[in-house]
Amino acid sequence: MKSFTAGKNDHGVRLSRFVQNVTQNLPNSLLYKSFRNKRIKVNGKKAAADTRLQEGDLIELYINDEFFPARSSTVKPCSVKKVPLPQIIWEDEQLVFLYKPTHRLCHSDRTGDLSLVEQLHYYLYQKGEYLPNGENTFSPAVCNRLDRGTEGLVIAAKTYSALRDMNEIIRNDWVRKEYLTITCGIPPKGRHTAWLKHHEKNNKVEVSATQKEGFKEIITDVAIEEVQLPLALCRIGLVTGRTHQIRAHLAFLNAPVLGDIKYGSKKMNERYGLRTQELCAVKLTFGEIPSSNSLSYLSGKCIELQSPAILQKFEAVCRSV
Repeated sequence: MKSFTAGKNDHGVRLSRFVQNVTQNLPNSLLYKSFRNKRIKVNGKKAAADTRLQEGDLIELYINDEFFPARSSTVKPCSVKKVPLPQIIWEDEQLVFLYKPTHRLCHSDRTGDLSLVEQLHYYLYQKGEYLPNGENTFSPAVCNRLDRGTEGLVIAAKTYSALRDMNEIIRNDWVRKEYLTITCGIPPKGRHTAWLKHHEKNNKVEVSATQKEGFKEIITDVAIEEVQLPLALCRIGLVTGRTHQIRAHLAFLNAPVLGDIKYGSKKMNERYGLRTQELCAVKLTFGEIPSSNSLSYLSGKCIELQSPAILQKFEAVCRSV
């Protein structure tokens, strides 16, 4: 039998998810059989899979030891990988808004390159706000993802409730995301609708002017900030947020993002010597968030990068030719 005490970041977590997080290789069939056979208890009583945990609850799991991660008998001091600290744009007790540089990963991958999540963990560990050994299942996480080659604002949650409720905000489009980009040519301004399909095999998307089977609607707002032919500095508003939407939609509008090697203009990229898309997430504006959401205090709030580097980059590339 293994027992756990629900912490602050386990409050509100569904019991079945908690069990899945603290076990490994536990089949769903055995998980739900354990619920039926009263082998999963909360505060000494039988509990259902959809029970929402409260801070301080005692969770007892009468499940074979083979389904729990092996733990050393020696208690080691808590350690978090020491990495460069991230750039903080705005922060409170629940959230932190970070700047992600170009080429920085949001999450770790097989390359082993530094990720924004690693920087977030180290930052909060240094502040004493994140102690991994004191958590059952939760670790601070980023809520929105930017492509490796895209820079700009990323939202991170310090607590489970903030992660859950920010995911609800993003899922329901209660936050508007704006980007600045440099385009090859001048795209038509206004709101544009098309349909997009993601091909996972080559991680590339296809855009269609008409609705087709397997395609999802995309809506993109385009405003022209400045023109210095053959380039334009544009502000992009995402109404929908699909994979590679901005890059693919602008290419479909015959004004690809400068430096984009997947959807862009090879000729223009070579002309300016660029191989990374000139795209920056610069602004997040929160709409009306229901009071039932713990982050409703963000209603009407705007988080924006001040003097983003892409403005200077636009001037520099325009002078370079």
